[in-house]
Order: sequence, then structure tokens, then C-alpha cells
Amino acid sequence: MIEGVDFYFNDAGLMVFTEIYHLKRGKCCKNKCLHCPWNYGRKQKDNQKKR
Repeated sequence: MIEGVDFYFNDAGLMVFTEIYHLKRGKCCKNKCLHCPWNYGRKQKDNQKKR
């Protein structure tokens, strides 16, 4: 893992995985990650609702 590419540390000193890391991982862990490329656990905007 490469700091600044796969992860970074936030203001609280916690490690945050990037979207690149999640895509390399290849699947969603269903932990509502901040940079989840699958948007798991995020509310959809009105104009992006499923039809």
C-alpha cells in the first residue's frame, strides 16, 4: 500500500482508504466507507433514484 494513493490520514489521525484502494480490493466490504466506489450505504440524490 502506498500512502497518498491507497490511503491517507485524516485530521483525527485515522487511516482512510481511497477509491483506488477499494477498486484494487475488488469488492465492497459494506462498511459505508467514505470513498466507496459502489456508494454502499449512501443516500441517493433525487435525480439519481432507481427507476
